[in-house]
Parts: sequence; structure tokens; C-alpha cells
Amino acid sequence: MRKLKFHEKKLLKKVNFLEYKRENGHREALVTRRYHLVQRDDYKKYSSICSMVQKLVHTLKQIDPRDPYRIEMTDALLEKLYNMGVITTKKSLARCEKLSVSSFCRRRLATVLVYNKFAEYLREAVTYIEQGHVRVGPDTITDPAFLVTRNMEDFITWVDSSKIKRKVMEYNERLDVYDAFNA
Repeated sequence: MRKLKFHEKKLLKKVNFLEYKRENGHREALVTRRYHLVQRDDYKKYSSICSMVQKLVHTLKQIDPRDPYRIEMTDALLEKLYNMGVITTKKSLARCEKLSVSSFCRRRLATVLVYNKFAEYLREAVTYIEQGHVRVGPDTITDPAFLVTRNMEDFITWVDSSKIKRKVMEYNERLDVYDAFNA
């Protein structure tokens, strides 16, 4: 058996192999890689939002189910999370208890672009966004962490001056003759 070098011993001191699964470090790395999160703070922010929602749900569940305040707050929470696109139905608080960072990551602009077939890969979608090829409504978005709500999802398009839009129109044979000569 070979003898460990000094830097290897130091590394082994920092990693607790018995407790690493409980530290959630592996989960963060997995989500960061899967959804191509550029900034580590994004994961932390989504995680804190999830924990706040879960605490709120826990508090609401301790109130009597027939209490008008609980009914009003439950409806408001479910409506807000549904409109954001984070939960799929407005029926129960059980969905809110299972809220995860991945549910917020699925609503990021880059992920929605891949889901709606604007791009084939997530890295490609992030590049398009950062280069200013995508707009949501009238605004050009250059932040891949932009959260897209259910209402905004229908207003995602290419910027008018984008060469990608021109290629798509050319491929679909919708390019106007006037546009072809002026570009």
C-alpha cells in the first residue's frame, strides 16, 4: 500500500466520509451542474426561499383548517407559487412542502428556452441570453437567472435584430424579401 502525501492527508482531514451525504454539498453540486447555475448565490437564494415557504406551510398547518385567516393565506400562497410556475396545481399545501431548488431552476429563462425548443442545450441557451438574443415581452434579457412566470412564458421571442431569428425565419421560409435585402 502506498504512503499518502502531505496534501492528500490534508484533503482527507477536510472531508468527513461518514457525514458527507447529510451536508447537502453533493445536492448543491448536482443542481448547479444540471441547471448550469453560473453563480453559487442563486442556489443559496432558491434554497432559502424554499425553506421559508416550508416554514410558512408548517405554521399554516398548525392553525385550524376552518379558520378564515388560514384559508386566505393558503389560497394566497398557492396562487403565488402557481403563477410563478413553481407548483403544478393550486389544490393543497402538500405541494408546497415538497418545494425544492430544482422547481425554481426549472423556471429560469435558460431552462424555459430549452423546454420550448429555442435551444438544444442549456449551455447554448445561456450563451444566447448573455449575448442579448432573447427578449421577454418588450425587454431584452441578458441574465440567465431571470425567472419566467406562467404569464410571461408566451412572450419569449428572439430580438428583432438577432441573426438567430433571421436564420429561423429563413429556414421556415417566412423571411420577407424586404428584410432579405436590407439585412
